[in-house]
Amino acid sequence: MNKYVMELIGTFFLVLTIGMSVIAGGSGVIPPLAIGSILMVMIFAGGHISGGHYNPAVTLGVWMRGRTETKDVLPYMIFQTAGALIAAVVVKYLDPTAVVHPHVLAVFPELLAEFLFTFALVFVVINTATAKGTSGNSFYGLAIGFTVLAGAFAMGSVTVGAFNPAVAVGVSVMGMVAWSKLWVFVVANFMGGAAAALTFKFLCPNDK
Repeated sequence: MNKYVMELIGTFFLVLTIGMSVIAGGSGVIPPLAIGSILMVMIFAGGHISGGHYNPAVTLGVWMRGRTETKDVLPYMIFQTAGALIAAVVVKYLDPTAVVHPHVLAVFPELLAEFLFTFALVFVVINTATAKGTSGNSFYGLAIGFTVLAGAFAMGSVTVGAFNPAVAVGVSVMGMVAWSKLWVFVVANFMGGAAAALTFKFLCPNDK
């Protein structure tokens, strides 16, 4: 149970930071920096407990790579989504007067952007946190957090930069994304996670 609770806590703080930095903080460089930073520190804080996924797409990719037990996959995703939902409610409580307008973005560019940087995120996770060649390193949290930071900067004009189905649920509850667009994130994020795992297995066939 401890690892499931850690996944809830990490995802909670990730989505809380997204909500408060974007809705209350506005645009500019601060939201990507805050989001990448909280992800980095929560991975360092919880990596030894749960692996520090905080993302159903990461859980899928790490499971396909062979570093997450099948019995943990669904509980991880449930607790991650629960953390995102709780964070969304807290954001709405902390900033009840905020007027939030859903981002209006083109579907296919958004699908591609979410796929590409979810792929990058999960690929970095697998290579820095699960690969034999980087075993015992001290930089994995920084590498993972900076991947999200880079994705938010690079794709900010194309997508909200979820790269995470649980985050997508959270930002939908906060009104940043229309519920009718949720499928875009779910499809792109899970496809990106699966593609990253398959690519790792192709590149490193002997790393079981």
